[in-house]
Amino acid sequence: MVKIRLRRVGAKKQPSYRIVVADSHSPRNGSFIENLGHYNPLTDPPTVVVNVEKAKVWISKGAQPTEAVARLLAKQGVEGIFKPRMAAPKKGKAPETAAAPAAAAQPEPPKESKAQA
Repeated sequence: MVKIRLRRVGAKKQPSYRIVVADSHSPRNGSFIENLGHYNPLTDPPTVVVNVEKAKVWISKGAQPTEAVARLLAKQGVEGIFKPRMAAPKKGKAPETAAAPAAAAQPEPPKESKAQA
């Protein structure tokens, strides 16, 4: 499978990324098919330069962008590729249901005391 993903370049603690088309089995910084642009997260605002036409061609051929690249491409105007993931519930917390607040709103019936008998 062919993926559109980030390839890390730059010095230690100075990351910069190239947006490349690569085989999914090749290593992160290994061989790639084509360079589509670059991304620098250290600038304010982050710099993103992408050849949108080439990206659309590769997506039409079946290349799958990673989540990070999909967000970057969506900001650049490539339509129809970004599908946000639903956040998974955190472990240890029970999801709230609609029945729980309704049960809390009902008043408790009065308790009978033994002194009255």
